[in-house]
This record gives sequence, C-alpha cells and structure tokens, in this order.
Amino acid sequence: MPESAADRPLDESDLESWSALATLLEWLPPELDRPLVENGGLTHFEYGILYALDSAPGSSLRLRVLAGYANSALPRLSRALDRLEKRGWVRREPDPEDGRSTRAVLQPEGRSVLRRMTPIHERNVTALVFDRLTAAQTGQLREISQRIVSGIRDDAAWRPPQ
Repeated sequence: MPESAADRPLDESDLESWSALATLLEWLPPELDRPLVENGGLTHFEYGILYALDSAPGSSLRLRVLAGYANSALPRLSRALDRLEKRGWVRREPDPEDGRSTRAVLQPEGRSVLRRMTPIHERNVTALVFDRLTAAQTGQLREISQRIVSGIRDDAAWRPPQ
C-alpha cells in the first residue's frame, strides 16, 4: 500500500510552516481583541456576532446558524449573547417560523456599536494582515485558508455578504 501524505512524518519544511501557522493562530486572536476591548468593551468573538446579525436578513439568525458561523458551541454563544443582551445590543426571541428555535436579533444600540467599532476593527486587520502582504499574497492567503477550511468541514464557511 503506498504511503499517503498523512502517513509520513513532518519534514523540516513542514515543521517550519506548521510552526509559523501555529504561532499565528495563537498570537492573532488577542491582537484582534485588544482594540475592540479597549475602544468598545467587546471581544472579536462578540464583534463577529454583531456583524453576522447585521448582515443577516432582518438582522436576525437562529442560534444554531449563528453558532455555526461563529464556530461556537451553543453554551459559549449563549454566554456571549448574555453579555450582549445585558448591554441592550442583542435580544433573543422565539423563532416565529419554528417555536422550538430561538433567534438572536440585533438591536439599534448593537448596530450603533458595530458601526462605531467597524473602522477600528478594519484598521487593525489591515495593519496586522493586509499591510504585510502583496495583492498576490492576499489572494494566496484566501486560497490557502479556503483549502484548509474545506479539509476541516464539508459545510460552507461563513462568507461576507455580496
């Protein structure tokens, strides 16, 4: 039986690539949080919830769909929604199409916070990622990321609205 790529040990080049990616995966999240926490008291995860709701039809999503977009277990999502609800940024309500489901609904104050935080977030992402890459590298980053994601899950990842 021929050896598959998954059966061979990592070589030096693989280890260097993996080390770089693993470091990025550890170092980037707190740097995405930092300006959002400092300027708006919300994490990147919470920002993503507000963004997903703002992008959704009717500014509302079923919790299971929102959890899928956020790559989050329902308990983690629920804790984040608790914090957002206490601030009046999000409301949970029964889904009118399916009474067994709950929807998260973006509130006007949440939309206002999102509008205020988006330029801060975009400047941070630009400084951390895009200012360091050429246009060709940005395209490569997109393609590489999509390939890796497709190896993790068969379902479609969240995509920005067109």
